[in-house]
Amino acid sequence: MLKDNCETIAAISTPMGEGGIGIVRMSGPKSFDIAQKIFRPKVKRPFCDLKNRTLYLGNIIDSKGEIIDEVLLAIFKAPYTYTREDMVEINCHGGLASQKRILSCILDMGARLAEPGEFTKRAFLNGRIDLSQAEAVIDIIRAKTDRALAAANRKLKGDFSKKIEQVRSRLLDVMAHIEANIDFPEEDIPEADPVYIKGEITEALNITEELINNIGAGRILNEGLSTLILGNTNVGKSSLLNALLQEERAIVTDIPGTTRDIIEEYIDICGIPIRIIDTAGIRQTADEVEQIGISRAMKYLEEAELVLLIIDISRKLTEDDLNLINLIKDKTVIVVINKVDLPAAVDDEEIKALLSEARFVKISALKQEGIEELKNTIYEVISDKMGFISDEGIITADERQRRVLDESRKFLEGALAAIDRGMPIEMVEIDIRDAWEKLGEITGDTISDEIINTIFQKFCIGK
Repeated sequence: MLKDNCETIAAISTPMGEGGIGIVRMSGPKSFDIAQKIFRPKVKRPFCDLKNRTLYLGNIIDSKGEIIDEVLLAIFKAPYTYTREDMVEINCHGGLASQKRILSCILDMGARLAEPGEFTKRAFLNGRIDLSQAEAVIDIIRAKTDRALAAANRKLKGDFSKKIEQVRSRLLDVMAHIEANIDFPEEDIPEADPVYIKGEITEALNITEELINNIGAGRILNEGLSTLILGNTNVGKSSLLNALLQEERAIVTDIPGTTRDIIEEYIDICGIPIRIIDTAGIRQTADEVEQIGISRAMKYLEEAELVLLIIDISRKLTEDDLNLINLIKDKTVIVVINKVDLPAAVDDEEIKALLSEARFVKISALKQEGIEELKNTIYEVISDKMGFISDEGIITADERQRRVLDESRKFLEGALAAIDRGMPIEMVEIDIRDAWEKLGEITGDTISDEIINTIFQKFCIGK
């Protein structure tokens, strides 16, 4: 059912700046009327005879009749549009001046500037997609690898929503079973069966926990694995970053302490985005600027999910090296033994004895040796963290959705505990209903306008 909305919105949907094409779009009841006033098609036919979903060449003119730009314009008739409203898309030249003047002309004709994410918000409010699918649009825009894009597209298709509705439907049946006994005790209705109720809640809990596990893997696909390159000064951290990126991203010199600030980049390893962070070499220093870099490196170390500890095999372990090893003993670590092209000054076994749980890879960052083996090792570590979940099962989700699922799990666990304690079935239903309502926040069935507005503010204007 379409939401009644009398406003027509407009925005530039392509990134600001120079490009081959810029797109200005409108949605709402005045879209065709405004387009008719500002568009002069080259084809000799009335605007009302323009075909749906067809590009027409013409000019956009302003209120004085002056040509702003030669464009391609298409009309999209409701309800078979992105927003389920009448829509117009104008493909103009990608210059900033052209796009802004066309948008200004549209706004002068009675449209208003769209809020962030308002086109997708209207698609949700008008029932074309649910809230989970709407949020998948952000995942698609932000996808950094093909696997992340595929997972986001499965979510947009509704795979995640279907799982949520399976759980909610099961819980709704249980609530109906309980309430029939409460509301109509005099009717010939079988007494509420604790075994049936417990079995249904248990199955709902199992599906919820499976979703939570799949979201854990999806978080890595969505956000990337935070991977910190750590080591003493001049051990080859920046050289390793450049080797992984296959470009000269970081400055490499023989002077210790060259890297003063944090460098962050993403690399794609087997379809998984890896957020690589290169830090200042950690050592005792009197240099104030270098100390700031080291302090930042320590902060990133606390948050890192994977640490690549670089050891220079051509020089003996120093006190700074040993201090670093002590700092990362509770972390997931790959020890990268660098400069294997030089004579070894330290025994491998000495390092392995200090970090027995870590994985070890030998490389020469300078000569690009061992880099593929390192990538394979990183992928193995990530696979362990993600678990053995097929790509079809992985779900991309944001913090809000993860929190909702976790809270729903707690309600379901509470319902099972209440049954085991022999509590009245009415008390059990409270937890069941709380879980049902909480899960509805994912699809948007039970969610406040305030939360909806907060979600769509994450979008860019024009989407």
